[in-house]
Amino acid sequence: MKPFMNADFLLNTPTAKTLFAAADAMPIFDWHCHLSPKEIYENRQPDNITQLWLYGDHYKWRAMRSFGIAEKYITGDAADKEKFFAFAKVMPYLIGNPMYHWSHLELQRYFGIDTPLSEKTAQEIWDKANARIAAGGFAPRELIERSNVVCVCTTDDPADSLEYHALMQKEDFSCKVLPAFRPDKALNIELPAFLPWLHALEDAVGAPIESFAALCDALKSRMDLFDAMGCRASDQAFAYVPFAPADEKTVDEIFGNARCGQTIGADDADRYRTVLMQFLAEEYAKRGWVMELHIGPMRNNNTKMFRAIGPDAGFDSIGDDAIALRLSRFLDSMAVRDLLPKTVLFTLNPRDNYVIGSMLGNFQTDEAFGKIQFGSGWWFNDHIDGMREQMRTLANLGCLGTFVGMVTDSRSFLSYPRHEYFRRILCGLLGDFVEQGLYPDDTDTLCEIVRGISFDNAKTYFGLK
Repeated sequence: MKPFMNADFLLNTPTAKTLFAAADAMPIFDWHCHLSPKEIYENRQPDNITQLWLYGDHYKWRAMRSFGIAEKYITGDAADKEKFFAFAKVMPYLIGNPMYHWSHLELQRYFGIDTPLSEKTAQEIWDKANARIAAGGFAPRELIERSNVVCVCTTDDPADSLEYHALMQKEDFSCKVLPAFRPDKALNIELPAFLPWLHALEDAVGAPIESFAALCDALKSRMDLFDAMGCRASDQAFAYVPFAPADEKTVDEIFGNARCGQTIGADDADRYRTVLMQFLAEEYAKRGWVMELHIGPMRNNNTKMFRAIGPDAGFDSIGDDAIALRLSRFLDSMAVRDLLPKTVLFTLNPRDNYVIGSMLGNFQTDEAFGKIQFGSGWWFNDHIDGMREQMRTLANLGCLGTFVGMVTDSRSFLSYPRHEYFRRILCGLLGDFVEQGLYPDDTDTLCEIVRGISFDNAKTYFGLK
């Protein structure tokens, strides 16, 4: 029997252990996350572990609901200690869940606590963790620096002021905090939130937006601001990538109807989204930005809880829309004009791993090292099976050695051990290839590959200085 999550956790071969030493020495470039620039700038110390662990973490909320914990102890008004104890009660039953591994890696790396968390150990761990927090070193910037993070890319709406990014650039902070352009609210023209967002964008640019052309001009001006702040990436999320070509007159009519408060049907929404995405992709290509496409979420499934709590609260799941044909046609519509930017394709539905893995090869060029990327196992797939299957698919169909690696996709400043988790899984997989005679025991090349996937490839791909 192996010890619980010791130094060799997930490293089952001598080769894996050798490779992990190379991977673990690399810094972290977290090129897609949901950290708050405001919280990074303000850099406040938390009061207790609940604030670090349970505030805003819909992964944990979802697990607690599955155990039958009352919402009072999840997003409700229970005391922080009560919420922590409720989560501790759930923990032993999360056997096989990545949440179990992430939580214990965080206890080990940040708090020096090796004791498994349970209802029985909750008081002991609450006391030890909070004593460490009280001693200092748990403010956002301190946690980022302790985790050897050299750059994070936040996700920011086009209407955001970027004031906290501007303020941080004047400060002596070892980690770059760069914005990433997230135009989802511009794309979702059929949703009730579109008009309020449009008014916010008008305020940001200081002018009315009365046509589709004016919208594009406004977004272009915001991209100029993002670019000046060091932006290297954009991020879009879709149930499926739309492709319903339309002329600008048609799209302008759709925009005008939405601006007047009319309901926009699915077909018109896809026409609008297609033309807007083609405009955006062209602008990204001109700026040298990476275009991230997160494909497959089905959001806000529980209407009652959406009304009570709002979005991003643990009521999203995997969609099953067909994605191959429209994705191909959209990418081709940009490639045929030499305006396809570097692109990372994420799929939330593992059914589509081979769709994405085979799509990459259609649009690779000599413009970049692995120009079209298969994004790492994401959200419902960032566990041992999901990450191994994503990397196996990429290895089977493409070039694993050019992979740009892991992102936290997180709102938590304690989430960086997820990079360690990924690196252990990566090294375990490559170790298996060597031990099974599927790849030569070439330590120098293997270490170069794991250093690349852990950090170097992403640094080059995003043009990180």
